[in-house]
Amino acid sequence: MTNKLRLGIPAGSLQEATAELFRKAGWKITFQSRSYFPDIDDPEIECLLIRAQEMARYVDAGILDAGLTGFDWICETHADVEEVAELQFSKVSRRPVRWVLCVPEDSPYQTVKDLEGKRIATEAVGLTKSYLEKNGVNALVEYSWGATEVKAPTLVDAIVEITETGSSLRANKLRIIDTILQSTTRFIANHNSYKDEWKKAKIDDIAMMLKGAMAAEGRVYLTMNVPREALQTVLNILPALKNPTVSSLADDSWVAVNTIVGEREVRDLVPPLKKAGATGLVEIAINKIID
Repeated sequence: MTNKLRLGIPAGSLQEATAELFRKAGWKITFQSRSYFPDIDDPEIECLLIRAQEMARYVDAGILDAGLTGFDWICETHADVEEVAELQFSKVSRRPVRWVLCVPEDSPYQTVKDLEGKRIATEAVGLTKSYLEKNGVNALVEYSWGATEVKAPTLVDAIVEITETGSSLRANKLRIIDTILQSTTRFIANHNSYKDEWKKAKIDDIAMMLKGAMAAEGRVYLTMNVPREALQTVLNILPALKNPTVSSLADDSWVAVNTIVGEREVRDLVPPLKKAGATGLVEIAINKIID
């Protein structure tokens, strides 16, 4: 019987971003309408769609061997899991998301201390209560079932909400008075699963490929032929922190120079490289960089 790894894929806002990351890492995940069991082109993996908010609990309980969720939901659920890798991606950007304490723009409240005895709505009740306790503030924290941004000031005095860019908060005329937690996506595993030799190897392999796919994001492979006499000029043009590979060609008066650079850097690098004598410049997309 083939070994199986039960892998949780976050449903909702991270679903497509997760599938795209796995595609770059080498796995194709296909979602079926009304099915919570996505197809994956690996007979050793069985996928299950689970809300990120619940993922850590199911991994902790051993119902899933591994999964992807936010650090915030690990903290919120107090899940005891193995954090295998940090994967800094989200539905919008590669920046961490933030849980922030917000009040209406015209609110008199300036700090968390001003919310003593007030009402706060949030989806992250545990995180908010821990934050208030740390700051010595007693306030009523209620669970928000959605549309949290519109609840202040009519229904509550303040909210704790997740944001990447802050645009939704600004659109709803909310002002951030503090950041409660910064969070990134984590690849997590059940402790017992991670002690199993086969599952640990499979989980570590997946983590390596996912991190490799993330490392390659926004980078390209740039290759060119350079007259040996112009080599130092070309190397001076290339980004200082890169380590180009230089190899001899059949014609000893020429060398091949290969390097990895940021995709956005190419437009500024190619003209001076060409002027310095480089020819045959080729930009190649890359999916993974494995150190």
